[in-house]
Amino acid sequence: MTRTEDVVVVGSLNVDLTARVQRHPLPGETVHAATLATSAGGKGANQAVAAARLGARTALVGRVGADAHGDMLLAALRTDGVGTAHTHRDADAVTGTALITVSATGENSIIVSAGANARLSPADIAAARPLIAAARVVSVVLEVPVETVTAAARAARAAGARFVLNLSPVVEVPAEVLELADPLIVNEHEAREILRRNGFPMSSENAGHASGLLGIGARSVVVTFGADGAAVANADHVEEIPGAPTDAVDTTGAGDAFAATVAWRLSKGDSLPTAVWWATRVGACSVQHSGAQASFPTLDRVLSGSGLPK
Repeated sequence: MTRTEDVVVVGSLNVDLTARVQRHPLPGETVHAATLATSAGGKGANQAVAAARLGARTALVGRVGADAHGDMLLAALRTDGVGTAHTHRDADAVTGTALITVSATGENSIIVSAGANARLSPADIAAARPLIAAARVVSVVLEVPVETVTAAARAARAAGARFVLNLSPVVEVPAEVLELADPLIVNEHEAREILRRNGFPMSSENAGHASGLLGIGARSVVVTFGADGAAVANADHVEEIPGAPTDAVDTTGAGDAFAATVAWRLSKGDSLPTAVWWATRVGACSVQHSGAQASFPTLDRVLSGSGLPK
């Protein structure tokens, strides 16, 4: 089989409505926003754009509504060269929407309304099988139905493609999906939640989070710790990858940039620790700019080390 796609992403597309605030509101409290911006987002679209901007041949399997927001999201994908033949318009749903607040420290809080993302179905995966069969890596996020994620995992296995699972947000997925994940990617908060749900002991060490998650069945695990880097684990090896500390302006989309970079570098044949090293650098570049897709760097910017420690 000729692999004509480096990365095929199965996942969500959202329009992001981002308010910049001094601090996040407490329950029952109203705060004023300094600015409000509308931009392209959604974990699936973010990963596809991030990978494409780094030079990966990338396509997205997803759904948008037949509305102006859907027009904007499809145009954004095409501008960055993402294949959209299997990014469908749904006349019976609105485009997914994310309501985001970003504080003065760069931390974000996000509420997502799924819209058309909730209608991405196993039938869409079946229709995309030729595309998936042409992929080196299939990367999946959890802002779409679990049965669709399961169908994507099975299609990746059948095609002999590497399956990357970004279990964000944390939801229950079948054991067969976890067993195909190579790697499972989560952040430190998601890792703790998964460990708690499965009755596993918590670790005080970064590497302990990753090795602990092997117990749920994944072939390999990556846990991210923001500026502190990431931990990588498989059955034979546990390793901490140092971060690239930088002044964060906005962390929105940084996790998506990280996961996309891992998928891209794995498609190039890198080892998982090397792929994660690249991902920490790309993530650090992305948090230096506002927005999700608008913040994702090109490969030239990453290679230049702009704003990163040497």
